Amino acid sequence: MTDLVFPPLFDGRAVSGQTSAFGTACEEAVKGCDAGLVVYNLGEKRLDAAIVFAPEVALKDAMVMLPLCSVGFQNALGAIGPPKLAIHFDWAGTIRLNGGEAGELKAKASSDDPEEMPDWLVIGLDLTLWPVDDEAGHTPDKTALYAEGGIEVDPAELVESWVRHTLVGITRWQEDGAAPLHNEWTGLAHGIGGPIERAGHSGEFIGVDERFGLLMRDADTTHLVPLTELLEHH
Repeated sequence: MTDLVFPPLFDGRAVSGQTSAFGTACEEAVKGCDAGLVVYNLGEKRLDAAIVFAPEVALKDAMVMLPLCSVGFQNALGAIGPPKLAIHFDWAGTIRLNGGEAGELKAKASSDDPEEMPDWLVIGLDLTLWPVDDEAGHTPDKTALYAEGGIEVDPAELVESWVRHTLVGITRWQEDGAAPLHNEWTGLAHGIGGPIERAGHSGEFIGVDERFGLLMRDADTTHLVPLTELLEHH
C-alpha cells in the first residue's frame, strides 16, 4: 500500500488488521509524539483514522477540534462522495449518512480537567464502509458509505482529504474564531428541535453554546452539557 500524502506538519502512520488507529494514536501521544501524527487503518469494511493535536488552550476550548474535525469530514466526503449523499452528525459525534448511523468521531485527551491545557488531544474517525450485517433489514438504523452510493470513494483519498479540510478549518478557526464553524456545524447537526438524553437529563435539543456544549430544554429549565462530557475515559 502506498503511503498517504498529508500537508506539511502532518505525518502519516499506517496500521493494519485489528489494530485500532485511535488507540495507537493515543499510545503514541502518551509517549510524546509530535502533533500532527495521523494514524490510519484502511480495512475492507471500515475506515479507522485519528489525528494527534497539541492544544495551546484549556481543554474546554480545545474540544472545538471534535466539531471542527466533523465539519472537515463532511467537507472531505462532500467533495469526493456521491452528490446526493446527506451527511449529518449527532451532537455526540455519530456520523449519519442519509439519516442512518455509519460511524462516529470521538476524542480523548491527556487530562479530563476542562480548565487544564492538555498535553495532547486525539480525535478519532471511524466510518463503516460495508454493512457489518449483510442481511439488510436487521439493523435498519445502521448504514455504510458503500451502501449509500459511495462505492467510488477511495478510503485513502478520503483520509487525505479529511486531514486537508480539517487543516483549512483550523486555520479559519484561528483567524475568525468559532462563529463560522458554529454556523456550519449547526447546519449539519442531526436532531435539533427533537428529544435528546444526555448526562442524566432529557429534553428538547435546542442547539449548542459558543463552545459547542449541548443545550437542552426540559420544561422551564435549560441544561448545558459541555463537550468534555464526550471524552473517552482513561
